[in-house]
Amino acid sequence: MEEKITNLLETYFETEEEFRDCFVVDVHHANKKLEVFVDSDSGMTFAKCQRISRYLESYLDEQKPLGEEYVLDVSSPGVDRPLKFYRQYLKNVGRTLEVTTTDGDTFTGELKQATPTEIVLEAKQRIKEGKRKKTVVEDISIANDAIKKSIVKISF
Repeated sequence: MEEKITNLLETYFETEEEFRDCFVVDVHHANKKLEVFVDSDSGMTFAKCQRISRYLESYLDEQKPLGEEYVLDVSSPGVDRPLKFYRQYLKNVGRTLEVTTTDGDTFTGELKQATPTEIVLEAKQRIKEGKRKKTVVEDISIANDAIKKSIVKISF
């Protein structure tokens, strides 16, 4: 079901001018509930989510892959969901990320750069200098395939 919905939306995004910069982040299907997380390079709006929801509703009502009754939720991923795609990293340059690597290390810092192969965080690190510790700011490069989880940290 997840793959079918993803393919359906990707085709829709290619054919509709308004949605050309949209992409599917995640699809979850359990019982009669379908959750679809969609993002956009130019930012998701309520109106875009609503139109995507109506498009999916027409498919679900006509084809009935979930039966007669179902719950459909279409939304943007929100800042509490992990970043999954290079396009999401590009949108968040300048924001603070908490990145956990596949080695189990965790780094928190400002996302300075994102490329298809790595990200660069400007992070404060505590280092030992003689008998004292001091805080230094350094750039940390992390290969994309070494990232287990990245979350945008919101500061107030």
